[in-house]
Amino acid sequence: MIRPHGGTLIDRIATEKESEKTLNEFDDYISIELDREDAQEIDNIAYGVFSPLDGFLNNGDFESVLSRGRLTDDTPWTIPIVLDLDESEMNGAEQGSTLGLVYNGHPTATLEIDDIFQFNRAQFSVQVFGTTDTNHPGVENVNNMKEFLVGGKIRLIRDIGNPYPDYTLGPNQTRALFKEKGWKTVVAFQTRNPPHLGHEYVQKTALSITDGLFINPLIGKKKSGDFKDEVILESYKVLMDNYYRADHAAMSVLHTEMRYGGPKEAIHHAIMRKNFGCTHFIVGRDHAGVGDYYGPFDAHAIFDDYPDLEISPIFFKSFFFCKKCNSIANDKVCPHSGDELVNFAGKRIRAMLRDGQSPPADVMRPEVAQTILSFGNPFVE
Repeated sequence: MIRPHGGTLIDRIATEKESEKTLNEFDDYISIELDREDAQEIDNIAYGVFSPLDGFLNNGDFESVLSRGRLTDDTPWTIPIVLDLDESEMNGAEQGSTLGLVYNGHPTATLEIDDIFQFNRAQFSVQVFGTTDTNHPGVENVNNMKEFLVGGKIRLIRDIGNPYPDYTLGPNQTRALFKEKGWKTVVAFQTRNPPHLGHEYVQKTALSITDGLFINPLIGKKKSGDFKDEVILESYKVLMDNYYRADHAAMSVLHTEMRYGGPKEAIHHAIMRKNFGCTHFIVGRDHAGVGDYYGPFDAHAIFDDYPDLEISPIFFKSFFFCKKCNSIANDKVCPHSGDELVNFAGKRIRAMLRDGQSPPADVMRPEVAQTILSFGNPFVE
C-alpha cells in the first residue's frame, strides 16, 4: 500500500490515561475557545489526514509553504494549516506554554506552543490564492484572520463529533478497508457537488484502470450557492446504491472546509487522499476553483512541480455528451465538435434545480435529481 505522506501516518490522539491526566490539569492551561473550522483542523491533524503535520505550522514551515509550496524538510505542502489568535485570547501565553483548546464548551485538545508570529495577509493571499482580490472567498477569509499565528504540536483528548458518523472513516480505517477489499490501486474522487452523468463517467473511466474507486465528498464550510452537505451525501448514496458495484466502490466523507485555492488546493486534496491510502487522484477542469481566478487546467500543470508527490493524478480536460457518438465521451476518444457536443454546464444544472426542475436524464440520473429536489432548498445561503 502507498506510504502516508512524509512516510508516517500521524496519530496525535491521547490515550485514555493521557486524556484523564490532561483533563485533571486543564484548568491550569490558558483556555482558547475554537470555532468549528479550527476544531476540525485539529481532528484532521490528530487522525493523520494532514500527515505529516503533527500540529499547526510554525513560522519556518509557514514561510516555506508560502514561498516554495513545501515544508522546511522539502515535503510537498501547499495550504497553510494555521491557528490564528488575538493577543487578548493568548492571555500572556508564550513559547513553551500549553494551551487548552475548547470546542462547544468542552475540552478538546492541547497545543504545546512552539512559535507565535505575525504574518503578511497580502503575501498569504498571493502565494496561496494568486490574488488579493477580496471577492475571492479565500482572500476574504485571510483578511478576517486574527493578528497572530500560533504553531505547535496538538494532542486530541475529545472528538468534536460530526453529523455523519456512519460515513466518516479516518486514514487507518480506509487503509484497512482497501486491504480487506483487496484493492492495490485506488482512485480518489474529490467532490463538493452532487453527481451528474459527467462525474459518473469520469469516476468509472478512472475505475477501469484501478482496483477501487473512493468517492470522498468534502463536508464542511462552503460559500453561498454551493450545495449543502446533506444534499451531496444523500445524492451520492442513491447513485452508488443503484449504479456502482459495492466490491469496487466505497464512499467516506472528508470533514474540512473548501478554500477555493485552485492549483494549490488540488495538491492539498491529493495529499489527503494519499494519506487515506489512495494511489491515484482525479483532477478535473478548474479543480477547487472559483470565479475566473484560475485557468481551466492550472490545477493540472501544478503537478509537474511535484514529481515526488507519489500519488498519481488522472487528468480529465473535458467530458461531454456527443450526439454523434450517442454517448458520454472526452476529448481523447471523440473526434466530433461544435453542435454535436453537449457540455455538462454546472450553472445550468444549478439553475434548473433551483427552479424545482429535474435536469434531463442524459445529464443527471433521475434518482439523483429527485433526491436533490426532495430538499426544500439544496443550496447554502
